Formats: sequence, C-alpha cells, structure tokens
Amino acid sequence: MKFKTILVLALAAAVPALACAKKPKKVDENVTVQAAPVVEEEDPEITQECLEELNMFNDAIRIKDYAGAYEHWIQVYTNCPNANKVLYSQGTKMINALYQAATDPAEKERLANLALEMQDKRIRFFGDDPKYPAAYILGEKGLAYLDFFGDAKLAEARQCLRQSVDGMGAKSKMEVLETLVEVSRKLYKQDPDHLMEQFISDYEVASTHLSTQAADTDNKNAAYAAAKRDRVDDLFGTSGAADCAKLDEIFAPKVEANKDNLTVLNSIAKLFKRVRCTDSDVYFAACELAHKLQPTQESAAGCASMSAKKGDYEAAVAYYDQAINLAIGEEALRDAADYQYNAAVYCFANLKKYQEARRYALASINTLSSLGVNEGQGRCYIIIGMCYASARPYGNDARGAILNKTVYWAAVDKFIKAKQVDPSVEATANEYIHSYSRYFPTREERFDLPNDFSGSTFFVGGWIGETTTIR
Repeated sequence: MKFKTILVLALAAAVPALACAKKPKKVDENVTVQAAPVVEEEDPEITQECLEELNMFNDAIRIKDYAGAYEHWIQVYTNCPNANKVLYSQGTKMINALYQAATDPAEKERLANLALEMQDKRIRFFGDDPKYPAAYILGEKGLAYLDFFGDAKLAEARQCLRQSVDGMGAKSKMEVLETLVEVSRKLYKQDPDHLMEQFISDYEVASTHLSTQAADTDNKNAAYAAAKRDRVDDLFGTSGAADCAKLDEIFAPKVEANKDNLTVLNSIAKLFKRVRCTDSDVYFAACELAHKLQPTQESAAGCASMSAKKGDYEAAVAYYDQAINLAIGEEALRDAADYQYNAAVYCFANLKKYQEARRYALASINTLSSLGVNEGQGRCYIIIGMCYASARPYGNDARGAILNKTVYWAAVDKFIKAKQVDPSVEATANEYIHSYSRYFPTREERFDLPNDFSGSTFFVGGWIGETTTIR
C-alpha cells in the first residue's frame, strides 16, 4: 500500500519533536498570519532496481563489507528511502563502522551528519512502527549526537533523549534513560543557576522509569535496570543538585501550587526520599497532602517521619502501620521491614512499650526472612534484647529483685543471636553482651532461691515468656 506524507513548506510549522528543534517564538495574537500552503507529497516509488540494490546491501552487511554495502545503500536511501526499515537499522551499524575507519576529517563530518539525517528520515517513513516508533528513534538520534559529536552537541542530544523518554515512558530504552541523566548532569554543571530544575526533572523521570522496569517481575533485564537506576541515583546524589536546602527552595512553591495534584505530590515525595532529604518540611508537606488525597506507602511513611520529628511517636507508629499494610511487591516489602524496625525503636526508646517493640522487631525479622535477607535482622534482635534488659516482670520485694535479673540472660541470648544471623552488628552485639553480663544473678543470689534456680534452665516470666540457660 502506498502511503502519503504531508510536506509543510513553512519550516516554522514543522513538528519540533521530529527534528529536535527549538520551540518557535511566540507570535503576536493580534497579527493575522496567512497559513502556508500545504501540498501532498507521495512516497517515492519502490522500484525493482531499489529492491535489487537492497538485496546486495544485505549481502554485503552479512559479511561486514561496509564499504561495499554503502554503494548499494546510498542508491536505495536516495531513491527509495521508504523501501525497508533495514536501511536504517543496519544502516546505522554501517555508518558507525565507516566513521570509525575514516581518517579524513571532512569525511567523518559528512558521515556524522548523515547519521543524524538518517534518523530524521526514518521517523518520516517509519515513525509509525509499533515496536520502534518516532519516540524510540528520537532516542537513537540523541545517542547518535553523542557518538559523533561528543560534548559539542549536549543540548541537542539532551532534547532528543528527553523527548524520547516522554514518548516511550516506562518502555524507554535503558541506555537512553541513563544517558539522559549523564547529559543533563553535564549541562547542569555548565550552568547550575539556570539548569538545576531541568536536571532534577530529567533525573526524576529516568529514575522512576528504571525503578518500574526493575520492579517488573516479567522483565528478564530487571536486575540490569536496577543497576542502571542505582547509577543514575549516584549521578544525581554526587552532582550537588541533591542539596536538601536547594531542593526545598525549588519544590516548596510547587507543593503549594499542587495541593490537589496527587501525581505531583507523590513525585516530589519520592524524589526527596531518594536523595535522603526526609527531614525536610517540604517533604513532610508533600507527604501529608498526598496522604489526605490518597494514602500510599510512600505518603504514610513520610507522615510517620514527620510525626516523629514533632515528637508524636504514637502517631508515627500508627502511620508506619498504614505504610506496612500498603506495601506490595519485593521492593516495597524491603521498605516495610525498615518501617517495622523504626516502629520497634519508637516503641522501645520513646514510648517504653517493650512488648509492642518486640512485636514490631519480630515482624521486621519475618519480613526480611521472607525475602531471603539476613542483613537488618541483627538490629531487630538487638532491639528485642534491649527490651528484655529493660523489663521488670517480677515484683519489687527481695525475691523479685533477684528474679528481675534473669531478664539479662534472655537479653544476652538475643544479642548472641543478632551477631549470628547478621555479622554487620557483631561489634555492637559484643558490647551489649559484655555490658549486661555483669548484671546476671550471682551464685549467692541463686543459692538464696534454690526452688527458683533448681535446674540448668530458667523460664523468664511475664510478657517475655522465654526459656534461657542459667549461667
């Protein structure tokens, strides 16, 4: 079937996305502008000669005879550019090889410009391809700018890359997402006063899409996407743009202007969390407003942090409960394990609710175990041990005073368990073992209560309810 394309004679009316051009200047609305004439241009006829040249091009490509392939390619590209998209997919490989082999600067420049022109022409004739649409091709053009011109065409490359990402969304090519952040970071470094918001926006969209790809259980490259996301997070975190005070200045008015825009509020909250600016009032405001509109794990966790900062630990624990209940997916469960641990800390250190603290710590251990993760379990066992050491399950009389010391046996059991499952806490665990072992019941005290210490084990009563070894 023969397709027709529209050729707009007035270049100012051309679609910016296809040429990665700058936006036209605003026109005075009071001035009447006559519309430029539009003509229909038929696609070039695909001749038998073009098809024969295309076959010879494919044969030359198969044996990597790129110089020979070019002679056939240029005939088809010039006369029948709509013949087959292989002209562009294999043509890109051919141009790259010829460029690397060329020694004449003028020839290298010609090939570089041809590589960019080829992407524009591919958009014109094959931009409606369902798998590799115009937005995808723009990403290839952005990468081509960098391959052939390096840092000399950063702005042009960045514009094409961003348009590609905006068009492809979470289906964006990982290389395009990562390169967008790299290029935007370089531009920001050149002009930090004017390009910070652009860099933040580029980083935010790239990191979000890479996170989506990393969390997709059907994506065979999910681990690779996670590595790319970690890299762009590092690029942003070390750029200087991740300064919390700077982010507050930029995003405070945006939060105020988007109080009813859940998408914007969640996006801001996620950004602040990624760069560890969770003590920011702007982060708190975004989370609180988003939570009122639609509770999510992210908004609930933000409200928990805000409540803790204000000293309202009861509210903080309640918000963490909501965040935990809203956690879905492996990455969310990793966050939930942190929320459970944080709740345990608040219950222990601030609310003195030791039994509740143990419940949250055990929940965090179970969550990490379900994910096959040991790191993080040790700190939970230490919290449980601290809770035991702080408990007084027996009376205040002379007998109770001795029996209350048995909690230190149970506490040390947990400190030992902590370093066994999680070597990262070994130093802390050993310190607590040394400190609390000094408070074990003495031989004399156990001799005074022969009925209570009659065997080699002891059941610590009250809410602790655990059997420990007498030592």
